Amino acid sequence: MFKRLFVDHPRTVDETYVEHLVFAGSFGLKMIWGGLGAVVHALIPGLCITAGSDMIKTLNDTIVTQRDKKRAATGEMQSIEYII
Repeated sequence: MFKRLFVDHPRTVDETYVEHLVFAGSFGLKMIWGGLGAVVHALIPGLCITAGSDMIKTLNDTIVTQRDKKRAATGEMQSIEYII
């Protein structure tokens, strides 16, 4: 049970528990911050105009960059199929 809860998923994204804790935790806090900006914008449309969408772009870039770094570090190559 412990392994399933704390080890299995971080391993699937090539992270230790602590690495996953830091990355997912900071990601979650950024989501909250962007969400708060979107709520402020909903209440007062002239404020935080792009806060939500800017945070979405930032988080997407973070995920893509993280994935690309992991692939480069592990030397992952795209699979090539040969038909003979």
